[in-house]
Amino acid sequence: MKILIVEDEPKTGGYLKKGFTESGYVVDLSQDGVDGLYQATSNHYDLIILDIMLPKLNGWQILQTLRGSQLDTPIIMLSAKDQVDDKVKGLELGANDYVVKPFAFVELLARVKNALRHQTGHARTATSLSIADLSLDLLKRTVRRGGDTIALTAKEFSLLELFLNKKGEVLSRTLIASTIWDMNFDSDTNVIDVAVKRLRAKIDKPYSIKLIHTVRGMGYKLEELSV
Repeated sequence: MKILIVEDEPKTGGYLKKGFTESGYVVDLSQDGVDGLYQATSNHYDLIILDIMLPKLNGWQILQTLRGSQLDTPIIMLSAKDQVDDKVKGLELGANDYVVKPFAFVELLARVKNALRHQTGHARTATSLSIADLSLDLLKRTVRRGGDTIALTAKEFSLLELFLNKKGEVLSRTLIASTIWDMNFDSDTNVIDVAVKRLRAKIDKPYSIKLIHTVRGMGYKLEELSV
């Protein structure tokens, strides 16, 4: 599980990163609102911990932007503001939880686990994904298109699942790298392009309607277009 922490206070940020890393999570730490928003929209995270009082862009603005872009990643707000109105505001703007500083790390960890468990429960309600005549069965781990069964490697299956979950969206190479390979994208390597090319050869090349498209300078997207 990968977590983004947006916290400008170095001591608190370092404390949280150390605690969640020791608890088995992959953690990125951002120390201002602009960078936090960039990280949240450029990479895939399973959960975001978001402070409210941030330089450059505050937590309310980040929360509104993320929810306005239909990002459904669980978000837990952190704040020294303990008024009921502030808590209500956070929840109404789309936060999943609101934790008041100071807090015990074990409590925050429990709230994170609860949010992730809730999100995973929703995700598991879907057992298949599809677009055009392509279908992916999440339980049987099979892929079919136009009546044909298509054999994919484990990584190819995960890549196609990501495209189907984000169909119509442009996926950057950075997002693909962090989600499927859990690595930072190195512009000097073409591993993402090679992986997409191999997937295309299996699910697109034999068929008239192409589904995976290159968005020049940005990445790739899955969309039904007639060629």
